[in-house]
Amino acid sequence: MAAALAAPAAPGHFDELRGHVSVNATSSGASRQGLTPIWSQFFDQSGLGDLTSLKRRMANPQHQNHGNDIVKIDDEAGADASGAQHPWSLELFPLIISPQSWQQIELGVLQRVRVLEGVMADVYGPQKLLAGGLLPPALVQGHPGYLRALHGVEPVGGTHLHIAAFDLARGPDGNWWMIAQHTQAPSGLGQLLANRASLSRQFPQAFEAMHVQQLAAGYRALVQGMQRTTVAGARAHIALLTPGPYNESYPEHAYLARQLGLSLVEGSDLTVRDQRLYLRTLNGLEQVHGLLTYLDDEFLDPLELRADSRLGVPGLLQTIRAGHVLMANAPGSAFFESPALLGFLPALSQHLLGEELALPALATWWCGEPAALAHALSRLDEKVIKPAYPASSWGPASFAAVPARSLTRSALGEWAARIGRDGDAYTVQDDLPLSQLPTCGREHGSPTIVPRSATLRVFAISDGPQSWRVLPGGLTRITTANEDWASLQHGARSADTWVLTHGPGDVDRTTLQAQPKSIVTRRAAENLYWLGRYTERCENTIRLARLTLECLHGEVPPPAPLLTWLGDLDARNALVPPGAPAANLAPCEFERALVEGLGGGAATASVGFCLRAVQLAAFAVRERLSQAHWNMIVQASQEFVQRSAEAIPAGDHAASDAMRVLDSASTQLAAIASAQNDHTERDDGWRLLGIGRYLERLGFLAASLVHGFETGSVRDAGGLKAMLALFDSAASLHAPPPNGREVAALLDLLVLDRENPRSLRRIAQALAQCLDELASGGPGKASPLVLQVPDPDHWDLAQLCTVNAAGHHDRLMDLLQQCMSAVRALSDKIGALHFAHTSVPQSIGGA
Repeated sequence: MAAALAAPAAPGHFDELRGHVSVNATSSGASRQGLTPIWSQFFDQSGLGDLTSLKRRMANPQHQNHGNDIVKIDDEAGADASGAQHPWSLELFPLIISPQSWQQIELGVLQRVRVLEGVMADVYGPQKLLAGGLLPPALVQGHPGYLRALHGVEPVGGTHLHIAAFDLARGPDGNWWMIAQHTQAPSGLGQLLANRASLSRQFPQAFEAMHVQQLAAGYRALVQGMQRTTVAGARAHIALLTPGPYNESYPEHAYLARQLGLSLVEGSDLTVRDQRLYLRTLNGLEQVHGLLTYLDDEFLDPLELRADSRLGVPGLLQTIRAGHVLMANAPGSAFFESPALLGFLPALSQHLLGEELALPALATWWCGEPAALAHALSRLDEKVIKPAYPASSWGPASFAAVPARSLTRSALGEWAARIGRDGDAYTVQDDLPLSQLPTCGREHGSPTIVPRSATLRVFAISDGPQSWRVLPGGLTRITTANEDWASLQHGARSADTWVLTHGPGDVDRTTLQAQPKSIVTRRAAENLYWLGRYTERCENTIRLARLTLECLHGEVPPPAPLLTWLGDLDARNALVPPGAPAANLAPCEFERALVEGLGGGAATASVGFCLRAVQLAAFAVRERLSQAHWNMIVQASQEFVQRSAEAIPAGDHAASDAMRVLDSASTQLAAIASAQNDHTERDDGWRLLGIGRYLERLGFLAASLVHGFETGSVRDAGGLKAMLALFDSAASLHAPPPNGREVAALLDLLVLDRENPRSLRRIAQALAQCLDELASGGPGKASPLVLQVPDPDHWDLAQLCTVNAAGHHDRLMDLLQQCMSAVRALSDKIGALHFAHTSVPQSIGGA
């Protein structure tokens, strides 16, 4: 039984598994018995009712993830072997909330969001609450999150807060308390949805039998409510504004945008014209009517807020003033996140609603008031010390919450002195022993159930003007073994939250049926184009490096022309550093330079460099790639750098070790290329990815042929074989050509063949087709870029084989130079046409 495996909660903490406060933490007797009915039902319905199945499931939790993109069911939080954190580690067990408990939470949260909305309307309007002394001006106008630039501005639809998050904790008495509120880009909606997708598949029978309330209706209501509030109605274009892939919550932003059918955009994707907000796409500007923003307010507009911001949109605040864009949330709500405000909300609720708060907050004192300061200092050892203001470029320094019980006597005295000197900057809050949830753990190497403290973040979302609902569930955050306060930013795990209903008729079975707009931003297009180019460049350089090492270690010493050709190509493609010895003069030294440079150091842009470039380009369009695709790219890059470094000190075996590393990378690149071709949406972004690949391939192979004929390496059997290998076309030559026809056969296969996917003809045709299909040309209208591609229909084998008096293939060289020039010209024109940022000053005025 689970009760026999589960240790009791720590003394003084509410035990979620048993439904009462824990008195002692002994591991025997009644303390391990007596699960609540809902937890007994969970273990029975989930197939974990017996000890053997429970241990088996807990022993291999990662095998049960069902392919979820962004969460991992795990039994430990923190760093992996490479030092990377697991910010999305998911607990195997959910937090289960009864219908009665949820009713209390839902009522209290809805009431609180109404209070906050009333406060927003007042402080950005008549400011009667400030004048009447119900709110200290220091906590509103003195807070860096209050935006004076928006005073007097009425938001679109009249609603300021479309999403509000409330952190709750269950105390020893089993009651829920509010400990924090979040209104500025509150995180967790994406992770909450991902957790539910993973755990409902993990325990489908229990999920259905326990009548767990579903989430989809709330998410749909959020998007539909935003659309209805805008002038465009159901046709409104809603986008999700993210700080970008370097933000730790970017995977959540990408996942949420994909699930809700929203365009995922960064500030550089947007522009303001005539006080309206537009998205830069390959097809021109498309108006954005609403923004679900995950960008802190101070970064939104560098013209009026933080001048050094590169994440926002110049002129965005003027667009908001003009009423042309709906913001969720309206900027300027960050002052609500000061814990100092919690102590003023009961009086505000009475004033604005005529109601007492149904969901109490932990007793909180802002030390900027003399009476509160005196009380706080007299009982400081029982409190948690928090900053009244956040860390900001505009405000005072901040710090993490400090439980006074964790301090030594001298440290507590130092804190008391600081608070006494500058009370305005500090808030103290009652210390609450958090309830403890069953989690997966290990004891002496065996799986066991370990109690961990947890908090619950619930979300109120607007489903229309001045109307809200509470998502029936939440993001349960679980502390590590040595902490009492959960923080996702510090590696804490999360758990799904199951809100039970009274029966199947109470379950809302609405599903998410998002229909994402097929929009390719210019930023995404540019990164997809370079993703294609660098992927192809990786394949080419791997094949070239492998071929060079193979020739250097062949049974017969390679002829000088072949070594000259390979050495020139290696240098041209940065496989060896400048000044490396010539391959035909010092082959051993050349080989050493080649092997040492494979990882791509400061002196070379070799295979390792190209793999990192692939990863960087893919990182910028992470939302468009599957998790498997992204994982393959990261794995290929990391493994190659590590293994190539291990091959360097191998002495006489360095070349053979390096070839094995190159073979492994080649296999991984083939899988990556397959994912790009077969598992990417067939839109203009995919076409640009293909264009990047074909341009890179055409330029590389044309240059390889030029150097092959210039060095004379193609005039012997070894050189012909090497050229076929570099074109990856050795298998396409079904029989050795007759004597005297070797060059003709080579050119027929590598230049003119209609079936060989790596012939210049096929590459040029594929490139022209992709260029022609780009939407910028319009329906039935040929793209002008197509005219830049050499036309294979005018190529003739007899002419290409013709030699002049000096034995040179002038016609062939002209064709190859034409291909190389076309690559350079097309690259420049594609960049100017599709990727170049506007150089026209952005208008923020007008009607």
